[in-house]
Amino acid sequence: MPGLIGPDFIALQTEDLQAAKAFYGDRLGLPVLHETPDAVVFDSKPAPFAVRKPLVDLDAAPGKLGWGIALWFGCDDADATHEALQAAGIAIAFPPKDGPFGRYFAFRDPFGYTITVHTA
Repeated sequence: MPGLIGPDFIALQTEDLQAAKAFYGDRLGLPVLHETPDAVVFDSKPAPFAVRKPLVDLDAAPGKLGWGIALWFGCDDADATHEALQAAGIAIAFPPKDGPFGRYFAFRDPFGYTITVHTA
């Protein structure tokens, strides 16, 4: 029987594609894999991550971007990554703590999404 395997591509919608590229690429260090006028795909592992122009009206739900969705990025050291992002002036949603998948914390991107980071 055919079935799902699991997530293999993740994208966030943003109205300012170049600002999103600068944040995720330049500030967070994800290398750009491919770019079109509508999207920027980063070379992230295990699944590619992208930012793209909106498919819906983002103004219809300001302040609710990503509600109901959990987006986690792996890293090699959650505490060190938290310190680096905080020192770079990136808004931290909550500091590192222990959870079911190890150490984790969350930050907010400039577009209103909350991103969780954990030691992979």
